[in-house]
Amino acid sequence: MSRTDLHLVAWDFDGVLNDGFREGRSIWTDDFERDIGHPISSFREHFFGDRFEAVVTGREDLREAVADWTDRVGYPHGPDAVIRYWFEKDTHPVPAMLDRLRRLNGRGIRQVIATNNEAHRARYIEDEMGYGARVEHVFASGRMGVRKPDPDFFHQIVAETGVAPEHILLVDDLEENIEAARAAGWQGYHLTDIHENDLDAALGL
Repeated sequence: MSRTDLHLVAWDFDGVLNDGFREGRSIWTDDFERDIGHPISSFREHFFGDRFEAVVTGREDLREAVADWTDRVGYPHGPDAVIRYWFEKDTHPVPAMLDRLRRLNGRGIRQVIATNNEAHRARYIEDEMGYGARVEHVFASGRMGVRKPDPDFFHQIVAETGVAPEHILLVDDLEENIEAARAAGWQGYHLTDIHENDLDAALGL
């Protein structure tokens, strides 16, 4: 890939721009029981699985799903407090990635976020984490009604940006998403700890 081939970089968020994982776990849950007063296992059993799939693809609202749990366990502060806690504890922007966004913007390369997140967190990423000012759009599965690695996720981004697939690069930490992007005609960079030093070259930086 040469620099002239790259018109748009589509960044995955969690695991790429945001480093919220340690040794395979989401670190926002580490102090959940201490801070919220209920075991994280209770929240996971209620929320993750089929219900999470509905939330992340926009078929169910996150607040309603969390409200069901707070009502069931008797959490007195309600769903908004749990969601706020979750989002704040899961805020871990990667300084090196922020620098890459800045340098790409300086070179006139278009950038978007392409993430499997529902609508509430997408707004948090845009407004409170400030990415809305750093990229031209946050494509989030909860708004789009489909998530990676579904081919329609990639087709929607092509349609809305007007960039030909071969000129779009997805940077993602999941190999299945990279494979799906390439099957849709995109370029792909599978971000791992081993290969991260090669990312600047892939971006033409």
